[in-house]
Amino acid sequence: MRRTWHEMRGFPLAIRLLLVNQLGVNTGFYLLIPYLAVHLGEDLGMSAAVVGIVLGVRNLSQQGLFLIGGSAADRLGARGVIIAGCALRTVGFALFALGDGLAVLLAASVLSGLAGALFNPAVRAYLAQEAGDRKAEAFALFNVFATTGALVGPLLGSALLLVDFRASALTAAAIFAVLTVAQAAVLPARTAVPTDNSVLGDWREVVGNRVFLAFSLAMVGMFTMENQLYLLLPDGARRATGWDGAAGIVFLVGTVANLTLQLRVTRALKDRGSRSRWVTAGLALMGLAFVPPMAVAGLTGPPGSPGAAALRALPVLAGALLLYLGVMIAQPFVMELIPDFGRAELTGTYFGLFYVVSGIAAAVGNTVVGWAMDAGGNTGAGWLPWACCLAFGLLSAAGVGWLHRLRALPDRTPAGPVVVAA
Repeated sequence: MRRTWHEMRGFPLAIRLLLVNQLGVNTGFYLLIPYLAVHLGEDLGMSAAVVGIVLGVRNLSQQGLFLIGGSAADRLGARGVIIAGCALRTVGFALFALGDGLAVLLAASVLSGLAGALFNPAVRAYLAQEAGDRKAEAFALFNVFATTGALVGPLLGSALLLVDFRASALTAAAIFAVLTVAQAAVLPARTAVPTDNSVLGDWREVVGNRVFLAFSLAMVGMFTMENQLYLLLPDGARRATGWDGAAGIVFLVGTVANLTLQLRVTRALKDRGSRSRWVTAGLALMGLAFVPPMAVAGLTGPPGSPGAAALRALPVLAGALLLYLGVMIAQPFVMELIPDFGRAELTGTYFGLFYVVSGIAAAVGNTVVGWAMDAGGNTGAGWLPWACCLAFGLLSAAGVGWLHRLRALPDRTPAGPVVVAA
């Protein structure tokens, strides 16, 4: 923890604010969104179909508009887009607290989703531009703060639900309001570099970058596997131990590991080989993380004693730890690679398209894993969803490894230059 704060102080004030911003963004998001479906269904008495519509509109508004948010950051400047995104999410989350009608809830979903589509690519573009040659360390810290927020948010949300859902929603809105004011006061404005293309021309340029598209598709496995920190691994921990609280232990183990190891891992690897080499290794490790839980995937019935429950939990926790370690290895170098695929003026657009692909990947991947969980439960093949995630990881690692062997990626060797195939 001391190393994290020391490293953070070595960056400009703007980057330090963006790191704290990500802690606040994830805290505010995760203290509200995981409990939204329960509020809509149980508190407001909405049907499952209507709940699905409200949640789907929020997800579609965010995932489908990342490209617009990225282009806005390139053309208008990332600072203003970040501020606008946080302000919109303030309004959206406040509407969740203040409105019970379907029209108000749909408006809240659209605003909160659009907000994410604006500030997610803009924050990463701004961070990449401000960090200069220290992108890997900056994104490593970004991962630390994001992971911490993803742990703190649900814990705070659970406590606030003891009051009611509106307390959670208003607290989340207040967090985003504070972030909006802080960004407006602290983030320095940077003049956007004009581009000779129209917006559609910029999109055609980015979509026409076949190497970037191939890399984005190869990274599909990373986002699918990362999402299992919230789906498959907590479910596996609960099933193995018979204790609902085991899911929280998974998050706690990962957050502690992230806080203590992320910077050490990134610094140890950045000068010991090309970035794509470590992305490949991280993806492979993420896939292999799903092997240990297979040892307890087929167990049924209560464990019988606390000692037996702890023994059953160990393979799942080992898998979670390996998955977090794989993310620590791969993610900072993935974020560092993305701006080098094209012109600096299109950094936001590249991040936007990358997150459009990742959003689709996460949706499709979660559907596959969910189907495998149901099929495994019905047929007694409890190992099936874990095997699916193993396959996702190895296929993604093979895809990035193939691009690396072709020397197609805008890679950096320890000596420093970008290496691209002729």
